[in-house]
Amino acid sequence: MNAGLILLTLGYVFSQFFRSFLAVLAEVLERDIGARPDDLATASGTWFLVFALMQIPVGAALDRIGPRRTAAVLFALGGAGGAAAFALAQSPLHVTLAMGLIGLGCSPVLMASYYIFARTCRPAIFASLAATVLGIGTLGNLAGTLPLTLLVEATGWRETLWTLAAAALAIALGLAVLVRDPPRAETGQRGSVLDLLRIPALWLIFPMMFVNYAASGGLRAVWIGPYLRDVHGLTPNPVGLATLVMGVAMIAGTFAYGPLDRWLGSRKWVVLPGNALVVLGCAALWLWPAPGLWGAIALFCLIGFFGMTFPLILAHGRSYAPDHLVGRGVTLMNLFGIAGVGIFQVITGRLHETTASYAPVFAIFAVITLAGMIPYLFSRDRLD
Repeated sequence: MNAGLILLTLGYVFSQFFRSFLAVLAEVLERDIGARPDDLATASGTWFLVFALMQIPVGAALDRIGPRRTAAVLFALGGAGGAAAFALAQSPLHVTLAMGLIGLGCSPVLMASYYIFARTCRPAIFASLAATVLGIGTLGNLAGTLPLTLLVEATGWRETLWTLAAAALAIALGLAVLVRDPPRAETGQRGSVLDLLRIPALWLIFPMMFVNYAASGGLRAVWIGPYLRDVHGLTPNPVGLATLVMGVAMIAGTFAYGPLDRWLGSRKWVVLPGNALVVLGCAALWLWPAPGLWGAIALFCLIGFFGMTFPLILAHGRSYAPDHLVGRGVTLMNLFGIAGVGIFQVITGRLHETTASYAPVFAIFAVITLAGMIPYLFSRDRLD
C-alpha cells in the first residue's frame, strides 16, 4: 500500500471506532447527560443513516473529482467537526446530531480506497483487497472497547472526544496531501446511479446487502453493552472486554471470508451459509432466555464472525458495474449495507423502549437476515 491508501485505511479505522464506541460509553453518557440505551440506538442509527445517504453524492464525487478531495474535505468537516460537537454535547439530542455529522465525515473513506482498487487492480482480487482494508479497519472496533474504557476512566469522555477530533483533522490533512487519484475511465460514456438501478441482477443482491451487516454491526455498535450490563450485571471494564472479544471475532471473520470466493469459485455459496449461521445465533439469543454469560458472549462472537460477508456481497454487486460507474457502483452497494444497519438500529431502539426487553432486538435481526437470504438464493453467482 502507498501512503495515501494507508491513510484512507486509518480513516476507516476511525470510521469503525465511531460506529461502535457508544456501547462502551453507555453508562457514563447515561450518568452525565441522561442518554438511555434507546437514545444511543437512535444516535447510532443516525450515524448509519447519514453515512448511507451520503453514498450517492460520494459515488458521484469519486467518479467526477476523485477520492483525494472527496475524502479529505468530508473527513475534516464531519470526522473532526463531529467529534468536537460530541465533546460539547449536553443532551442525548446533541449526541445524535454529533453522530450524524461524524457519519457524514466517515462516509467516503472506505469507498475511496475501494474506488482506487476498482480502477487500478485486477477485478479478481477486488474482494480480497476489500476484505483486507475492512479487516484492518475493524481494529477500530477493538479501540472502541477496553482501550476506550481505560482512556475514558483516565481522562474523561469529553477529553477523549477532543483528542479524537484533533487526530481526525490530522488524518484529513494527510489525505489532502498524500492520496493519489487514479486515472479516470476513458470510455467517453456518462451515466448515473439510475443506470445501475436498471440492472435486474442487482435487485436480487440488494436485499442481502441491506441486511447482512445489520445484526453484527448493530449488536456490536450498541446492544452488546446494555445487554451484558442489564441481563448479566457487568460493569464497564468487563463490558469493554466482551466487546473487545466480539471485535476480534469480526476481524477474524473478515479475513477468513476475503479469499474464499477465489478458493471455492463462488461468492453466493459462501455468503448464504455464513448468514444462515448469523440467523441461528440471533435466534438463540432471542429464544434462549438464559444462555449464561459465556454462552451469550459466544453467540455474539458467532454473529460477529459469520456476519462479515460484506466485502463478498459488495464484490458480487460491483461485478455488474461498468467501468465509468465504478464509484457509483461500490457506493450504491454500500448505501444498502449501511442503511440497513441504521434503519434497524432505530427500529430496535424503539422496540426496546416499548418492551423493556432485549428479545425483540434479537428477533428482528434473525428475521431480517433470513428475509434477505431468500431473494439472494435466486441471484446469479458471478466471479470477475
